[in-house]
Formats: sequence, C-alpha cells, structure tokens
Amino acid sequence: MLNVVRDQLGQALFRRVAGPDGPATRARIHLTPGPRWFGPDRPIRSVHGDASMFIGGLSALLLQSLHPLAMAAVAGHSGYRGDPWGRLQRTSTFLAVTTYGTAEDAQRAVDQVRAIHERIRGTAADGRPYHAADPHLLGWVHAAETDSFLRAHERFGAHPLDAAGYDGYVADAARVASALGMTDPPRDRRELSARLAAYRPELRATPEARATARFLLLQPPVPLAVRPLYGGLAANAVSLLPPWARRLLWLPRVPVVEDLAIRPTGHALTRTIRWIMRPPTTPDPD
Repeated sequence: MLNVVRDQLGQALFRRVAGPDGPATRARIHLTPGPRWFGPDRPIRSVHGDASMFIGGLSALLLQSLHPLAMAAVAGHSGYRGDPWGRLQRTSTFLAVTTYGTAEDAQRAVDQVRAIHERIRGTAADGRPYHAADPHLLGWVHAAETDSFLRAHERFGAHPLDAAGYDGYVADAARVASALGMTDPPRDRRELSARLAAYRPELRATPEARATARFLLLQPPVPLAVRPLYGGLAANAVSLLPPWARRLLWLPRVPVVEDLAIRPTGHALTRTIRWIMRPPTTPDPD
C-alpha cells in the first residue's frame, strides 16, 4: 500500500513538473542512443537530478528578478502568471534535455530557446531597451541560476559534492550557457562569485520584482492542501538568497527560526520528494 501511494504521488508530481508529454519526453531523453554533452560522471547530472532543485529553482527566480531588464523581459513576455506550470514544464524539459539528452537533442533545444530570445525585445519601465538575446543579460540569468542551483545542492543535496565537484558543475553549466549565446561564462565557483558581484551595481528591486516575490511566496499556483508544503520549500528558497538580495526584496533573516525550523523542514521536504520521485515499483510476480 505504501508503495502504491508513493507511486501515485510521484506520478502526480512528475506530471506537474514535466507536463502531459513528460513520460514520452523522459523516454526520448534517456533511451535515445548517441553522444551526450555530459557523461554519467559529470557533476551537472548530480546537481540537476536532485530534489534540491525544487528549492534552488525558486531561489533562482527570486534572485533573477533583481535585474530590472531581465525582470521586464519576464513580466512582458513569459506569461509566468497566466501559465506558471507551463513555464516550469518548459524550463524543466530544457534542463533535462541539455543535461541528459543526446547532443543532437540538446542542440535542438538550445536553438529553439535562442530563436525565442531573439524575438523578445521591449522597453523597461525606466525607458531602457532590453533584448533577451543580449549576452550581458543572458550572463546575469545564467549566473543567478547556476549559483542558486549550486547553493541548494550544497545544502540539501543527497550527496553534496566537494569543492572540485562544484567547480566542475560551474564548468558544465558554462557549456550550456555558451551554446545559448553567453560570452565568457564563469568556469569555476570563484569566477561565478566574481561575476555575481560585478552585476551588483545593476540590481534593484523594481515593483515588478516585488510583485514576483509576492506571487511566488504568498500567492503560489498550488492547491490549498499542499500550500504548507510549498511554503516550506519557499521559505528555504528565501534562506538561500545572498543577504544583499534579501534586503533588496524586503525579506529579512530570522536566524533562530531559520536554523531551528526552516532548514530542517527543507531537508525533510527534499528527502520526501526524493522518495516519491523514485522510479515506480513493479508488482512482485505471482
């Protein structure tokens, strides 16, 4: 009975994250023969395949929103409020294809994203033009995402990597960033930290950024029954943010509560997700 419940929960969560075509996409990604961008021993496979990505992904969205031009592009073109699950499914599929799929499939996914980026142009509220294909803007999105995924895995991953492993993860992520059009992406954790610091003067919490934070943290598109669980993931996503990012978003740190309640909840939730997302069990033969 426990295995049946686990399988049902796992299938429901997978449908939410991967979409209705998830099973077919998963089969194509993992069963199609051919060379891959990343071999089975590469750190990117460990990081992107771990349940800590649920926390890292939320944290990345909050951090990315602090660049006014990136936020303007998201607010104006992504439809994240009208179709948040669709956006999540497209993002998760892209990560899965580029991490685990064949080189041909990965390149096709990158080409599709680059074509979309090329069309996304506009003017931010402050009058500055933006273009989603701008390498500098791509650099911010990539650095914020990579740092958030790394921090989440380091704290909540089932098997945290050593320093060399996380440097390897940054180098792996740079392979995808270069394919997407970013110039000179960071190749290790030291370069990643320096790149994030270099963007600091450009960052601020616009009304759109704070609206995004409210949407993600207070008005999530999930059923009421699972909002407490989502709240635990969201609280840990906030706890991963650099202190300066939290200040910009008006998300203060409460040390005792975070250390004694929020972080243990994050560990419990990622362990639970890891358990229910294991491959479905098969009945014992009669």
